[in-house]
This record gives sequence, C-alpha cells and structure tokens, in this order.
Amino acid sequence: MSDVAEVLDELRERGLYRRLRLISGPQGARVLLDGRPVLLLCSNNYLGLADHPRVREAAADAAMRWGAGAGASRLVSGNMTVHRRLEEQLAHFKRAEACVLFGSGYLANSGTISALAREGDVIFSDALNHASIVDGCRLARAETFVYRHCELDHLEWGLREAEGRGSLIVTDSVFSMDGDVAPLADIVELAQRYDARVMVDEAHATGCLGPGGRGAVAAAGLESEVDLVVGTLGKALGSYGAYVCCEQELAEFLVNRARTLIFSTALPPPATAAAMAALEILREQPERVDKLRRNARALRDALVDHGVDCDESETQIVPLVVGDATEAVAACERALARGVFAQAIRPPTVPEGTSRLRIAVMASHTRSELRRAAVVLADTLRAVPPRRVAEPRPPSPRSAIYDRMAEAA
Repeated sequence: MSDVAEVLDELRERGLYRRLRLISGPQGARVLLDGRPVLLLCSNNYLGLADHPRVREAAADAAMRWGAGAGASRLVSGNMTVHRRLEEQLAHFKRAEACVLFGSGYLANSGTISALAREGDVIFSDALNHASIVDGCRLARAETFVYRHCELDHLEWGLREAEGRGSLIVTDSVFSMDGDVAPLADIVELAQRYDARVMVDEAHATGCLGPGGRGAVAAAGLESEVDLVVGTLGKALGSYGAYVCCEQELAEFLVNRARTLIFSTALPPPATAAAMAALEILREQPERVDKLRRNARALRDALVDHGVDCDESETQIVPLVVGDATEAVAACERALARGVFAQAIRPPTVPEGTSRLRIAVMASHTRSELRRAAVVLADTLRAVPPRRVAEPRPPSPRSAIYDRMAEAA
C-alpha cells in the first residue's frame, strides 16, 4: 500500500475523510445538492449577492469588454482599469488611503504577513486565526507567538516579553468557525502601548457588521487606528478575490514585496466587475446588512427555544459543536436527509474534540426557513450519542520565542 493510500485510510478511520459535493445552479438560499433540493446553511454568500442579477450582468459585461482573464501578473501586463476602479471604491468604502487587490483571501493574508514580518520581528497571532494567517506566519522569517483565543492578558505578556522587537498583531475580526468577535479596541490599545502594527482580517465581517456593512473595525470606531484591513470579495460581496486596505506607503510596499501578488495572475475582469457591482448594491441597500443581522438573531433565538446552545456566537456564524468527528458527519447527514445542508467541520479546521455543524445564515433566507431549520437541527443534535471523552486539545503552535518566554515566566 502506498503512503498516500495509508493516509486516506487513516482519514477514513478517524472520520476526517473529505469529499466534494456538487451544487447545481447558482448559489442561493435553496440549491440542488447532488441532485437533491436543500436549504443551504453553510454558504458564505451572506448577503445573497452571488446570484443577484446586477452582479451576474456586471460579470458578463466585463467578460465582453475586457475578456475572461487578465493574462499576467499585475506587475507585468495584467493591471487593468477595472482593477484600479475597484481598488478606489474599496478604499473609499473602508475609509482608507489605498487598497491593493489580491487573487484570494489566502493570498492576501499569507503574502501580506510574510512581506511585513522580517527576520528578528515577532508576529502575535490569535490561536483561532484562519489557516491563511497561520500559513502567512509560517512563511515569514519572523518568530510567531500564538496567544490564547481573545485573551488580552496573554497577548500583553507576549508583547512585553518581546522587548521592543518589531511586532505585528494579526487577528480575525469575526472568527470563521465560532462566530465571535475579537476585542479590537483592546488589541489596538495594546498595539499602541507596545508600538506594534495591527492587521485585521475582515473576511466574515465586511458586509455583515458595522455601519453600512463596513465591518467590525468600523463598528468599533477604529478605521483610522488599524494599520491593515484585509477583506474578501468572495463572501458577502458574492464574487472572488481579496484586498488589503492601508496607507499609501504600505500599499506601495506590498506591490513591491508581497510575493503572492507579484507572482500571481491578476484577478479575472468578470470577478472584479462582479465585486464592484456587489459593492454598489451594498452601498445602495444597507438594509441587506440589517436583514442578515435579524435573520442571524432569529435562528439563534429559535435554536435556544429548542434547547440548543449557540455558544458565544454573536454574528451570522453559529457553531453547533458535536465533539466527535464521526458523529458530526452523521449529524450532517441526518439534517441533509430532512432537506437542510449544514456542513460538518472537523480537524484540522477546528481543534480535536470540537467537530461541529457550522451554520451560516444569509440575508436571503426567510424567517420560516430558519424556524424550520432550527427544528431539524435541534432534532439532529438530540440524536447525537453522549459525547465521548474528547481527546485533549493540542497546545497552540509554539515558536522558539514562545518557549523561551514560557521558561522565563
């Protein structure tokens, strides 16, 4: 048996094997999944804009005007007028001096962190940050201190022990698997006290939180205090790609140093134009953000009414923790049999022993759909056997500096 086959067999035994499901037709509140009609409760199409007629039309028009692809890196011949227009609109929307487009959120985070954090610097990263942030830290030549999830005392201890070395604090604003919000005001206060830059990933906050959907940074009144704001075009804005909003000087630095920008083909014009149309709709119809918030609250309330603990979620992301990976998959299949698609999320996406159904609410859901979904999900969770003893959660990844600090303490 090959080493590849052995790995696949082990994944199956541990309930961690993954397969690709097939969606037919556009992303909406209801879709055809492997030929079966279901209510979709695990898409990041939060505002329902991925299949909006204006967004689709903008993509089609852009393909006819600019072509299907950009043809090259932006630093060669792939930088097009449609890219510049979207950057200007995003910078205005986010109240930033400048904006730089990237090919995806993964490329934006990994490229920005690895460009900014140099040898001798220290990156401070929340333990539950997205994988793209984790991998950006790994790519950087800096050392990484992983602070316990949203624990400010632990973060401050690390900053203090770093003893004035160049520092970058990186955090999600809305955590993608838990739906909780980072204490951004306190993080910024610590950064200012210890002379560190702050980078915030707003992937699950843009279009969902804050005034006009401008995100959690805007909701906290910190738009002029956060050094870099990363966002995606592929979630609430319904398209594909990502951006970094920052000061002009930092934008120029990223154009010259971010390898994931320099060595990647530019965003396709249709995706760029679709995101621009979605941004226009968001500005014109801020009530979509309010509808999303009301829907999220309605689902959480309905779940609580049926005896389901929604943990600490305060956003459109609602984690229903099952525990065991195999049981989470079984719960997903039971819900699916009753017409509700809530994907099972397992390690390594979440820590061992915390496998879950990750519910993602959309503005395009109706109240009746959400009330029925709450019944199905509550019944599904009641069928889960009593939790097995969970494997101990592995310690947060530790760098050399973390180990030295711990020994010193």
